[in-house]
Amino acid sequence: MESHHPTVTLRFSQAIRQAAGRLGIALPVAGPDSERVPLETQDALWEAFCSASQEPLIGLQLGLELQAGHLDLAGLLLMSCETYGESLEALLEYYPIVGEGGDFSIETDGDEVRLSYLPHYHVRVAERVENVMAALLNLSHWNSGGAFRASRIEMSHGALDQPERYTELLGCPVQFGCHRNSICFSGSLLSLPLIQANAAMRDQLRRLADEKLGQLGDDSLARQVADLICKRPRWGKERIAEHFSISGRHLIRLLTDEGLTFKQIRDRELLQLAQQALQEGIRITDVAIQLGFSDESAFAKAFRRWTGMSPAQYRHQQH
Repeated sequence: MESHHPTVTLRFSQAIRQAAGRLGIALPVAGPDSERVPLETQDALWEAFCSASQEPLIGLQLGLELQAGHLDLAGLLLMSCETYGESLEALLEYYPIVGEGGDFSIETDGDEVRLSYLPHYHVRVAERVENVMAALLNLSHWNSGGAFRASRIEMSHGALDQPERYTELLGCPVQFGCHRNSICFSGSLLSLPLIQANAAMRDQLRRLADEKLGQLGDDSLARQVADLICKRPRWGKERIAEHFSISGRHLIRLLTDEGLTFKQIRDRELLQLAQQALQEGIRITDVAIQLGFSDESAFAKAFRRWTGMSPAQYRHQQH
C-alpha cells in the first residue's frame, strides 16, 4: 500500500470548533469541506485552541464533552456492540476512522486490563492525550449505563494543573510520568452489557466501517464521490457525474471497476448524515428534506432498511 498523509475525521474537528465557539475562541478559518482533515491541519487547530484558552485542562474537558457521533462511524459502532469487551475489540480495529494520529493496544495483567494509547503527533501532545483518555473514559461510562469504573489512569506526561483537578473531573486516580498512557480497569468489566446494544445495527455499521477503513489514504473515484455526497446529499447520480464531467453511465462503470456501486456509497454517507442530524435533535421531516428524500415516509423506509429501526426509535435510543 502506498504511503499517505494521516488524516482525522471531519466530525472531530467540528467538535473542537464547536467547543471553541462556546468559549468565544476564534480559530483559523476551515479549509475546503472534506470528510477527512489532514493531521497537519488538526495540529494547527489544536495549537490555536489551546493557545487561546485560559484553561490548562482544556483538552481533557473537551474529551468529556465528546459524543459518539463526533467519532464518526467508529463511535456509533462502539455504541451498538453487545458488551464492553466487544466494543474494545471494535475500537482496536476501527480507530483509524476517527484519526490516524495514534495507536491503541490492550494488555492483560492478571485480573487487570490496560487500554493504552500511543500518539504519533508532536503538537500539544499532552492536551491531546488527555482528550483521548477523557473521551474513552466518558464514553465507556456512558455506554455501560454508568457501570464502568476505571481503577486508575496513567499519563506519560506531567500534570498540566493540580493533580486533584484530574481526580475530580475523571472520577478516578490519575498517575503521571508513567511509561504509557493507559486506562486501567478490572477484567470483569469486559462482560458489561452496553445500553445501546443492537446486533442488527452493529453488523450494518461494521460493513460500512470496513468500507471506510479500506478507503483511508485512498484518492479513488469512490472516495471522491463519497466526499461529494457528504457535502451535497441532495445530489443524485447524474448531478454528481456532471461534477466529474462524465455521464452517469460512465460513473457507474468506473465505480464498478473499483468494486463499489453508487448506491452503496450513497447509502453509507446518507446513513452517517442522518444519524448525526438525529442526534443533534433536527426534526425528522427536516432531515428527510436535507438528505434529498421526497418525504418523511421515504426517509423512514430507507433508514429502517439501513439500521433495522425507525428514525424515531434511533433518536429515542440516543437519550
